[in-house]
Amino acid sequence: MKVLRLLPLAAFLGAAFTAPAHAQSLLELYESARAYDAAWQSAKAQYDANLFRAEQAKAGILPSANLSAGASRSRFDVNNPEVERAFGTQNATLSASQPLYRPANLATYEQGKRQAELAQAQLTAAAQDLVIRVSQAYFDVLAAQDTLAFVRAQKAAVAEQLASAKRNFEVGTSTITDTREAQARHDLVEAQEIAADNDLRVKRLALDTLVGRAEVQPNPIPVPPVLPAPQPADVNAWVQQSEEASPSIQQARTNVEIAQLETEKAKAGHKPTLDLTANYNVTRNQNGSAQTALSSRTGSANVGLSFNLPLFAGFAVENRIRETLALEERAQADLEAVRRNVAQATRTAYFGVVSGQGQVRALQAAEASSQSALEANRLGYQVGVRINIDVLNSQSQLFQTKRDLAQARYNVLLGHLKLRQANGTLTPEDLARLDALLAGRG
Repeated sequence: MKVLRLLPLAAFLGAAFTAPAHAQSLLELYESARAYDAAWQSAKAQYDANLFRAEQAKAGILPSANLSAGASRSRFDVNNPEVERAFGTQNATLSASQPLYRPANLATYEQGKRQAELAQAQLTAAAQDLVIRVSQAYFDVLAAQDTLAFVRAQKAAVAEQLASAKRNFEVGTSTITDTREAQARHDLVEAQEIAADNDLRVKRLALDTLVGRAEVQPNPIPVPPVLPAPQPADVNAWVQQSEEASPSIQQARTNVEIAQLETEKAKAGHKPTLDLTANYNVTRNQNGSAQTALSSRTGSANVGLSFNLPLFAGFAVENRIRETLALEERAQADLEAVRRNVAQATRTAYFGVVSGQGQVRALQAAEASSQSALEANRLGYQVGVRINIDVLNSQSQLFQTKRDLAQARYNVLLGHLKLRQANGTLTPEDLARLDALLAGRG
């Protein structure tokens, strides 16, 4: 009889962990999200805009050229002797200049290159955020599916216990209290089933919205899944990796370099500038001019150097230098704050994974103990040394432990990704490795 009583649980869990034919992997859903998610598209567009803005900084060190042209019509009248004449003037000027020594422009150009690096770091952070959002939604759906499966399995077990209590009451071996307790627990589980079913619907909707697909079916993980320890198994090694890999640190470090270049620009206010200039002008007079009646066409060209030396600007340059030095100190302080925050987040994520693995092991032991306790209470109920509420409580404890264990496993898997996000080493390849691990290929 004990084997028969466990059949409903096996059937429900078997259905819960059977992969549908059209299930999608984490990496597949991430690629779908890259093509659909509005937040990622916004970050990508901002990245492109930042690159074009950085390219604008080249203009200060490249030559510039301008073309200007004009035309006019004049009327010339003289009373004595009486002369009446109309004439027109047309002119065009082509001018060009090439900066030879402009330290402020050179600093702006270097800032443009740093802006491109800053844009890349921002895009990397957005990509890592998308990986986490997709993974979170993915595991949320799997956890909701497990919860619904466990609740339905518990409902089947409670229904069996309710039927047993009714039979025992009919033959006079138990009181009506057993039946009412089982009925109350059955009603409670039905309410939990409704809530779990709605929660699954909401989680699926969130995942569908994120990846731009309808009725997404995440690939279920094997039970029990492989939960590797963080590698390297040293929290300080993860923190050291963040110094070069973290997009947040990269952004803060780049902001320091941009602030230093801004100081160089301010100091350039005291320095001279030197440009190479050239222009060519053509003027054509039709029907003469005010001085002569003869048509003419003249052209002139010149090439030279333009030198400018600032002498005094009302202490504006000195105060601008003080301002940029203060902003440079602020950027340095921001960099140190980011380093500390990243180190703290990395350590928190690392110990979260380690702690999660410990919780999984503890819950696995609790699951085995709860299963043994349930079987003992069932046997005791059959021989009359246990009452119905003992069996019902054991069932609730077992299924609650199973739910907690499934959630703890998902938290560890997600924790590995969050650890890599914290120290900046998270890439889409981590999703491929996780897919392979869950499929038994890792």
